[in-house]
Amino acid sequence: MPVVVLDHVSIAYGHLPLLNDIALQVDARERVSLIGRNGTGKSTLLRVIDGEVAPDAGSIWRQPGVRTARLEQDVPLSAARSVFAVVADGLGGSEDDQHWRVDRVLSHLELSPDRIVDTLSGGEKRRVLLARALVSQPDVLLLDEPTNHLDITAITWLEEFLVDYPGAVIFVTHDRAFLQRIATRIVEIDRGRLLSWPGDYAGFLRKKEAWLANEAIHQVKFDKRLAEEEAWLRQGVKARRTRNEGRVRALTAMREERAARRAEAGSVRLQMERADPSGQLVIEADAISKAFGDKPVVRDFSTRVMRGDRIGLIGPNGTGKTTLLRLLLGAVEPDAGEVRRGANVQIAYYDQQREQLDPERTVFDTVGDGNETVTVNGQPRHVHGYLRDFLFPAERARSPVKALSGGERNRLLLARLFTRPANLLVLDEPTNDLDLETLELLESQLVEWPGTLLLVSHDRVFLDNVVTSTLVFEGHGRIQEYVGGYEDWLRQRNVDAPVGPARRDLRRKPRAGTAPGDSQPKKKLSFKEQREFDELPSHIEALEAEERQLNAAIADPEFYKEAADAIRRTLARLEAVHSELAVGYARWDALDARVVRR
Repeated sequence: MPVVVLDHVSIAYGHLPLLNDIALQVDARERVSLIGRNGTGKSTLLRVIDGEVAPDAGSIWRQPGVRTARLEQDVPLSAARSVFAVVADGLGGSEDDQHWRVDRVLSHLELSPDRIVDTLSGGEKRRVLLARALVSQPDVLLLDEPTNHLDITAITWLEEFLVDYPGAVIFVTHDRAFLQRIATRIVEIDRGRLLSWPGDYAGFLRKKEAWLANEAIHQVKFDKRLAEEEAWLRQGVKARRTRNEGRVRALTAMREERAARRAEAGSVRLQMERADPSGQLVIEADAISKAFGDKPVVRDFSTRVMRGDRIGLIGPNGTGKTTLLRLLLGAVEPDAGEVRRGANVQIAYYDQQREQLDPERTVFDTVGDGNETVTVNGQPRHVHGYLRDFLFPAERARSPVKALSGGERNRLLLARLFTRPANLLVLDEPTNDLDLETLELLESQLVEWPGTLLLVSHDRVFLDNVVTSTLVFEGHGRIQEYVGGYEDWLRQRNVDAPVGPARRDLRRKPRAGTAPGDSQPKKKLSFKEQREFDELPSHIEALEAEERQLNAAIADPEFYKEAADAIRRTLARLEAVHSELAVGYARWDALDARVVRR
């Protein structure tokens, strides 16, 4: 059943339409991911659905009584109230007995309920806004970059929360693991149009590649026909005969179609300025410790960073990842131990808080530092030309930094960073606010980077694709080194380490006694319920297997060449399987909670 329907909706800022005659239907329990380049209108579309922004044309239908809640990408929050009070606003005046929902969400998002909002950092305030949206449990949940400023543990909890969410979810994210886990449909904003792709992100990538190839072939054929018609028109007299007026009108329409064709947005071109190689030893830390008050952040930690190492730092927010970077770079002195740097180490540091950007300076001056040219890979480049590589046209280059979006500020900081000769790159959360294409381009550049890399990130796919070892913060100042990226750490880590499950464990071993928190004795399952409980795992596994087969079929480029009825039947069956799985999971959880463990 649809909860929101957009029909022939258009909205423009400037001379080009941001959204051009689009249509979109979102059904209950759908999880729709909006993707597209920065500036294509993803956040605007969320505002239109929420009712904050009225379209220039078209209509929006919402199911009567439907409730929406929205997390904005970048919004200031100021309040002299407690975190609990601000988040509880999302309950909409519910009774106090509903406040347990606030406690649960605050716990998972690592927010102290008694803190005053105005004393929080920007990232903490954003988590407060996310918590307020989640506790309201609306019929339509609109999330703009919900994983920004969340650590991996919080992200995996949010994934589980949204997978089981009873309402519709429409979200924007650059986190590919989160996107793959959550989305049941991908909606791409491309040059003012909406393109809907049922299935997960991996299937979308395969189908989009085939679609782009077909579009290119179509445009080549169209341009060839247009050239032939233009040549015919230049013949003059024959083209003006009455019986050919229809052909002339058709040619005029083709010209208009060609003029209206908006070329695919350009890609960011990243080139890093490289310094001469450092010595073999880049950094050595010997038994360093650092504490703030009685809280140990780094305790008795030793490591050697060698030339060419690519090290990722993993850990919950607030455990000291940025502090460790600053210790290794010499910006902070350890309380004990010693840090030594090797020969010819030249550092380029990407700051998580973007403190290196002066909001009053223009984009041009931020990169050029008063000069008209910059040097990239030993070659002089005019600043305007270099900024175009990062998708800043001349008029945007004259804008002050404070007028930029989060994604634009991120690109600007990367542009400035890559003009500086370096053989040690230190990147603290570089992926926030980047669109998927720019993120993947940055990833490919770092893979080819010949120098040394220290990287803080909560993006699991990014870590897996870039780093060769990880430093994991395991609590109380203890830091452990593991070979490989995030998935490698999961395989090697202590099984008791906190991490969100990817799937329910339908075959977990019985535990002795009752579960912690059980206050009432459990009623033994009846014979029929016990039989159902025993058969549920195989039933769920069969549904999961069918779900994988259906997703694979839908991901095949040949799928959309089938008859319309066949396509509808397959998509309907996939939706039915999703519903049956949700029922099966819920039933298994309900029966499992009543199993008496011995």
